[in-house]
Amino acid sequence: MEPTNPASPPAASTIRSASDLGALVRATRQAQALRQRDLAGLSGTGNRFIVDLERGKPTLQLQKVLDMIDLLGLEVVIRRKQGG
Repeated sequence: MEPTNPASPPAASTIRSASDLGALVRATRQAQALRQRDLAGLSGTGNRFIVDLERGKPTLQLQKVLDMIDLLGLEVVIRRKQGG
C-alpha cells in the first residue's frame, strides 16, 4: 500500500454525493497550493463556480465539473459496486 501524505487527497475515493466530490476537489486544490481564484483563472470559470463546486452544489453543469476534475489531475472511473 502506498503511503499517504495527510496534506494530500487519497489516491482513490468513493464519491456518493456532491458534497463528497466538493471536499475532494477542495483537498486536491489545497494540496496543489492553489487558491480558489487561481483555479478559476486556470479553468476559465468564475470564482463562484469553484465555491459552489467545493460546497457540493448538486446542480452544477456536469461537463464543467468533469473539466475541473481533469484540470486538477483527477479522473472519474465508474465501476459496479462491490457485493451489489
